[in-house]
Amino acid sequence: MQDTQTHAPPRTDHVHDAVPVETAFDFLNTYELDDDAYVDRLTSLDVAARWLVDHGIVGHRRWIVGLNASVDRTSALDRITSTRSALWEIAHAVAHGEAPPMTAIDEVNRALGARERLELVPAADGVRLGHSHVGDAVDDALARIAEPIVRALGTGRDDRIRICANDTCQWLFFDESRTGQRRWCNMATCGNRAKARRHRERVKAAEPARLD
Repeated sequence: MQDTQTHAPPRTDHVHDAVPVETAFDFLNTYELDDDAYVDRLTSLDVAARWLVDHGIVGHRRWIVGLNASVDRTSALDRITSTRSALWEIAHAVAHGEAPPMTAIDEVNRALGARERLELVPAADGVRLGHSHVGDAVDDALARIAEPIVRALGTGRDDRIRICANDTCQWLFFDESRTGQRRWCNMATCGNRAKARRHRERVKAAEPARLD
């Protein structure tokens, strides 16, 4: 069983901002299609840590402190990629209207169990807002990433989980458009390329057949 650790903020109250659902799906897409084969972009713990910092999941100082203090690096990377893979499997299955594997559900539930909890801690002038979590900084980050995807699944918005219609992309995304008819992970890239391709096909089909 993992220990529950309590942390009091040294000067100011510590409250994490919610992870945007778009950022959570960006995390899933660190496993992506490249030249007809899926590749893992999180090739090391340092790469994964940089991704989490760059996307605002954790503060740089807190992450480094967590890694240096108590995290086994091999275990940490395994947890990050395992949770990412489980979320990817669930989202991919839902986008296809299929039931996700129970092993993936179990893995996501494990990650959610480490979600940070707010609590009051004593202070010289009364009390302050602190937090506790089961596990370490890695578990906490994964729980925060999983939460917006789980909320989308559990609040009847699972039909907004889509796969990019660009066959060479196949990114997972959450459709937050007003109409709910979005087909592309990014209209400026995949959407415009698809439109250009269809236009070329229409022009070619309209051309008169050449005579030998």
